[in-house]
Amino acid sequence: MDKNQLIINTYKQMKSKIFAVTLAVFTASCNQAKQTDSTVTKTQIITENNQQANEGYELMKTNCYVCHNPKAASHDDLIAPPFKAVKTQYANAYNTKTDFVNAIVNWVQNPVEEKALMRGAVNKFKVMPKLPLPKQNLEKIAAYIYENDVEEPVWLQVQMKEMQGKGMGKKTGKMDKN
Repeated sequence: MDKNQLIINTYKQMKSKIFAVTLAVFTASCNQAKQTDSTVTKTQIITENNQQANEGYELMKTNCYVCHNPKAASHDDLIAPPFKAVKTQYANAYNTKTDFVNAIVNWVQNPVEEKALMRGAVNKFKVMPKLPLPKQNLEKIAAYIYENDVEEPVWLQVQMKEMQGKGMGKKTGKMDKN
């Protein structure tokens, strides 16, 4: 083998090694970028969910607690049922988030006695007034109620047990399966 042939062979070997190293570095950097993108995406989703929950809670507090006040001293001090009772009734009737949210939104947009899910509440408090809130806000409130533990008056558990004794609360829905 002459000297030129040796140089050419050495050059080809070096070229192959450089290519292999470059390919390995490139592949590793792509994988790192994918992991970073995935982490950022998960973080963004968690942040967005927290923001939506906070927004739903604030909308509920501002627009609904006037009547559905969880701080009422007793059941007799209420002008509407507490949201814990609302959540329990609707969760018993609707097993998916979509159905739950749609049912709440439909009721608030068009509350008529014939469509009432909570007959006892309608008998005690009458039908709630129709609220002029945008549908998007109602959906945020209903989603918040579905996804979170809502404030519960201290006396509510005793009241609910009394209602079960009268045939209400059959323990068949999502809330009772947790």
